[in-house]
Amino acid sequence: MKRNILILAIAVILTALTGAQAHAAPAVHDPLDNISLPSVLQKTYAGYYHFIEPSTGDTLAMIVFNPITIYPRERFRNKAEEKQYWKTVRDVKKTLPYAKLISSTLLETYEYIDTYQTQKQKQAYLTRFEKELFNQYKPQMNKMTKNQGKLLIKLINRETNQSSYSILKAFLGTFRAGFWQTFSKFFGASLKAGYHPNKDKKDAMIERICVQVEQGTL
Repeated sequence: MKRNILILAIAVILTALTGAQAHAAPAVHDPLDNISLPSVLQKTYAGYYHFIEPSTGDTLAMIVFNPITIYPRERFRNKAEEKQYWKTVRDVKKTLPYAKLISSTLLETYEYIDTYQTQKQKQAYLTRFEKELFNQYKPQMNKMTKNQGKLLIKLINRETNQSSYSILKAFLGTFRAGFWQTFSKFFGASLKAGYHPNKDKKDAMIERICVQVEQGTL
């Protein structure tokens, strides 16, 4: 059965947790107003500026491109390796938007949480946030495979620069984070899984795929 209970729980809880520690002021954007999946494509241009060419006095425009990484063509030792590569490409394309959603929600809610005066208000917001996310994303996340769930945990680390366990520990405390870590092991996953593309060959392949997907070249 390919339904991944672990990732449904973790993705919803992680995203809800980021909202739980946010504040509630009328003047501050509520992350619940925008919980659609973000685009994974990076912007092509960083910006532009005008300058005057000294020799002619003409006003010219300079367009600044964001960095673009060019990789050599992928080479495979056998058909099995090629099959695994394209399977990972598929899984990255499916899970990367969710990892970016969790990351962006975490950033957006830093200011929002400070407006809550009591823990009760924070908990009420958490409950509402979790319910809305669960209802919206349950159909898609139930279709994730076990491997996609493990990959999502890694990509959360990539996008937030911290493990899923660290995020849970910060928002729920050591005991509840430990519970989810134990629960995840029943599914062959670990919320403490790191992401080391500079050291781990598999992570390096994932990073390469992520970059190409973000650039729109894969």
